[in-house]
Amino acid sequence: MKVLIIYAHPNRMSFTHAVLENFIKGIREAGHQYEIVDLYKIKFNPVFQDMDSAFFVDETLPKELFQQMDMRKMIIELAGNPIKRFIAKRYIKNKTDNDLIKLINSQKPKDVLLQQKKVSEADVLVFITQVFWMHFPALVKGWMERVLTYGFAYKLNESGWKGDPDGRIPLLKIKKAIIMQPTFFNEKVYREKGFKDAMVKTIDDWSLKYPGIENVDHIFFHSILSVSAETRSKYLEIAFLKGKNL
Repeated sequence: MKVLIIYAHPNRMSFTHAVLENFIKGIREAGHQYEIVDLYKIKFNPVFQDMDSAFFVDETLPKELFQQMDMRKMIIELAGNPIKRFIAKRYIKNKTDNDLIKLINSQKPKDVLLQQKKVSEADVLVFITQVFWMHFPALVKGWMERVLTYGFAYKLNESGWKGDPDGRIPLLKIKKAIIMQPTFFNEKVYREKGFKDAMVKTIDDWSLKYPGIENVDHIFFHSILSVSAETRSKYLEIAFLKGKNL
């Protein structure tokens, strides 16, 4: 199997990095192919910007919505300085709506297209990172926002465009996702205060299963700063076995 690992932590001495190393050790022992996308190392930009909107302009977009978005005006405004806006206005003057859709699509950010290619070639998608505010760190959350886009991870039917969440059409063909996150709080806190349920609902169910990944395995390594050395070793053994027993 081909495994794509989305990894994010700035410190190579961290327990999160130790989880990554042990998971890879298991993958190697099992003979699987893998690739690591180290978001800090590649300096991935997690900020959704104007050009990212190009992913949401699709031939399946209802005509009334396309007209409502006023793409002609948007293209002109995003062109830049007055001279560039003048050139853009002349260039699109006689373009049809389909011409405009193709033009906008040609502006999709290349860094996102590269990440989407990696995802499309993977059988298993893995996230290894810490917990920030009961979610992924901004760097990983931004990766999801920019990469799991309309037309790649999902599409919408007519009811979906009208705001019905059941109108989303999943497109991802990945067999399985694994999430491994060291935590600050203990397991009791996650269970009794609803933190775990909230994260599973938001990350596992909505962000990954909804676009088509049927099996999501979310592992929490609780209280990483306060547990014993023995418990930390057990956590790393779990990471190793997750790689070995994919």
